Amino acid sequence: MTVADSTRTWLGCVLPVAWAVLLAGCGSAMSGHPVALSPTAVTRHVSVELPMLLPDPVQFPAPYAAVVLPPEAAAQAAGDLNGIGRGADAQPSGCVAPEQKFGPDQTAIAVGTDNDTRATMTVELTRTDEPLASLRARLTKCGSVRVSRAGAVSTVTTELDPPPPVDADDALALRRAVASEVGGARLTQSMRTLIGQVGDVRISVTYMSFAGEKPDTSALDELFTAAVRKVRTR
Repeated sequence: MTVADSTRTWLGCVLPVAWAVLLAGCGSAMSGHPVALSPTAVTRHVSVELPMLLPDPVQFPAPYAAVVLPPEAAAQAAGDLNGIGRGADAQPSGCVAPEQKFGPDQTAIAVGTDNDTRATMTVELTRTDEPLASLRARLTKCGSVRVSRAGAVSTVTTELDPPPPVDADDALALRRAVASEVGGARLTQSMRTLIGQVGDVRISVTYMSFAGEKPDTSALDELFTAAVRKVRTR
């Protein structure tokens, strides 16, 4: 056996042991799972106007027939999505989001409806200077909110899910239920929402139903990915 052969044999035995020791050392020094840092400020303006960034109605997955809402209808739809409409009183009071602005380049909404189940898929784009980290922190403290408006009372419960993998500056996912009394009957509105942020544009896609059926998560993922991609690439 030559010196070179002996050296190769020695390295072949030692290096795996050395790697095992190093990996064991790393494993003992670290615990938990890596977590990406969320941006704490909005530093980029997306110059394209929001209506131009909405997915086209034909991009909504079947069977959701979609329309773009006019500005006057967007305010009502936005209140339905977060469970706290304009002018409502919420307790705890710190759970009310900053006042949302409505206008051609402030809020844009498209809604697709499954005419058989009456479930909806809604894409909402908003212009904001609030980082998604602030929304995440607010939602963490506001798991249950009591909302009253014009004599009607409802309870909004929100749970955070693991964020979706998407090409955005930041993202989060949530489940939300709005339980209210309507004409003596109890009505529960169930939602799954995926939210991403690209610069100063926040992209929210929500599946909503009143029947309590299993949410259409495949269609939700598909539409959310398309909505974020359109904002990211413009």
